[in-house]
Amino acid sequence: MVGQPLPRQKRARLILALGLVALGVWIIHDFLASLVWAAVIAIAISPLYERAERRWPHLRGGVTLPAITTLVVALLVLVPVSLGIIRAASEAQDLVRWLTVARESGIPVPHWLYSIPFGRDAAVNWWQQHLATPEATQAELARFNNRALLYHTQIVGKGLIHRSIIFLFTLLALFFLLRDADMLVGQLKSAGSRLFGPSGERMGQQVVQSVRGTIDGLVLVGIGEGAVMAVAYLALGVPHPLLLGAATAIAAMIPFGAAVMFEIAAFALLTQDAVTAAILVNVIGFAVVGVADHFVRPALIGGATRLPFLWVLVGILGGVETLGLLGLFVGPATMAVLVMLWREYVERDLPPAGTDVG
Repeated sequence: MVGQPLPRQKRARLILALGLVALGVWIIHDFLASLVWAAVIAIAISPLYERAERRWPHLRGGVTLPAITTLVVALLVLVPVSLGIIRAASEAQDLVRWLTVARESGIPVPHWLYSIPFGRDAAVNWWQQHLATPEATQAELARFNNRALLYHTQIVGKGLIHRSIIFLFTLLALFFLLRDADMLVGQLKSAGSRLFGPSGERMGQQVVQSVRGTIDGLVLVGIGEGAVMAVAYLALGVPHPLLLGAATAIAAMIPFGAAVMFEIAAFALLTQDAVTAAILVNVIGFAVVGVADHFVRPALIGGATRLPFLWVLVGILGGVETLGLLGLFVGPATMAVLVMLWREYVERDLPPAGTDVG
């Protein structure tokens, strides 16, 4: 029929389209993480954003509400980071003073080392030989290569600059996603329907539910763990309890990550000869992590996506290993879509429940 593309033309269009997509991905690959982060944030805050649109309908469709929302997101990230940097700078000054005293006087054996149940003599002897005298302390500190330290400092500085640029681009992308949300959602639904049929919209819904469930199960539960541990740190006399509680909340977003932080808190207590308090930090910490990781998170994430918690855990850990922090959200969402497609595939030809197949 005249006007209908020939099979050869269809193949040529497909090859050209795939080539252009590959070229486009290669061109913007450094900013893909920013775009995904912006999409994750937009999905996470969409219920609140929609409520704000209903509350102030005259702002719908303009740039004011997206700009305000983007600014709030920026402040929620920048304010805690700035406070952490200020505290870290103060701690760095204390560390410099401590190193100066250590070089001049050595580091005496802490009292708690004499009370450990096993390996006490070996540990005390090692400390006396390597840290107890000024000469031994200076020899140990000399092991740090200044040139290597400078090199790693430069790498950290370049990494911070790169991440700052990515963060700014994420905010820019978030603004446009919020401003054009209705148009983008409509286009994605249309494209998903053309490519995948009825499964397209279900896949999109599964991704949205997975991201929201992951945020509830990781971010909110992590904040809860950090708040509980901050109270415990404060009650047990851990140095800088609020700062360490905030660090615990961030680490708790990764399964089993909070354990690293409350072990640091326990060690800080041991250096103050507070053995009982250190034990209590461990007991409280493992109890909080046990409840959160074995009961609360599976209910929040698995309940939102109908995803077994084993696959949630695999998606989270595999995502973090592959994509870093972004993998916390991309991993479970990917697993949720794959499990949904698998269920649709295996259930497609099954007879309805109660049907006699004999």
